[in-house]
Amino acid sequence: MGSKKRIFLSVFIFFLVFVSGVLGFKIFGGQDWSLLDSLYMTVITISTVGYEEVLDLSANPGARIFVVAFIVLCLGTITFALSSITAFIVEGELKNIIWRKKMDRKISKLKNHLIVCGSDETARTIIEELILTQRDFVVIDPSQEKIDRLSSLGDFMHIIGDSAEDEVLLSAGIKKAKGIILSLSTDEENLFVTLSARSLNPDIRIVSKAIDLKSDNKMRKAGADSVVSPTFIGGMRMVSEMVRPAVVSFLDMMLRERKRVFRFEEVLIEKGSPFIGKTLDECRIREKVGAILVAIKDKESGEYDFNPSPQTEIKREDTLIFIASPEMIQQLEKKI
Repeated sequence: MGSKKRIFLSVFIFFLVFVSGVLGFKIFGGQDWSLLDSLYMTVITISTVGYEEVLDLSANPGARIFVVAFIVLCLGTITFALSSITAFIVEGELKNIIWRKKMDRKISKLKNHLIVCGSDETARTIIEELILTQRDFVVIDPSQEKIDRLSSLGDFMHIIGDSAEDEVLLSAGIKKAKGIILSLSTDEENLFVTLSARSLNPDIRIVSKAIDLKSDNKMRKAGADSVVSPTFIGGMRMVSEMVRPAVVSFLDMMLRERKRVFRFEEVLIEKGSPFIGKTLDECRIREKVGAILVAIKDKESGEYDFNPSPQTEIKREDTLIFIASPEMIQQLEKKI
């Protein structure tokens, strides 16, 4: 039995012992004892204070036997309660409750964060990447044991619960979240959570894992913005290793380097940006933050301009794609 349950059980037993004491003293005291007298005797007996009895019970053998049994019962109850409280503190459950409340407060303050549902190997890679790139995110999984294993990757916020439940998604801040990544064990679970997430936040970006390639269309109809198949990605990776190994080695270097983290990152040019209407040469992005601009996605046409010339003009809601570190992107977003 968990220490928390033992505390609740000890409180319940204490209540029964207290009521039994009041009734017992009332029965054995007879008409000479009021309910207040019985209550008084119960309190001084349980607390082991040892004040004088209200009335002399020495002439009533049955009453004395009851008092002896009641004292032994009180001592057993107090011992059990103290051991339960001690176990609750020593086993760290009190610390966990305080820590949980602190984490819940931190999660409630998040905005434009990501939510990761699942704890499998795919989710492990996702969490590791989010930690490396310094993103705000919350992990949801029903197993504390699995979350503990993932904690070796680093510190991250999490919620123990079923992501299929709306209350759990709401506690993870889905109303204010930027996106949700689904890496649950079955396509059915991913599909169900996709529907729930879309209904709770129509504007959230949903990326779901699909174990069966045929599930792609169903996921998108349910509201997923993007569907990723580990099987398909794995096959593409294997053939790339064969036909373009140098490119794969370069990307591996970017993804696996731990001392300096570089990724393909994107920055949206929003209203009021000082970059709007300027050419790349005028913005001098590389000189200011060191990020390498590799492409610009045009908002209207959706087409990419790879390796744009210095004379390329930046328009509102263009998406700039860089090879950069998280620190470079943070500096760039401040300037934009």
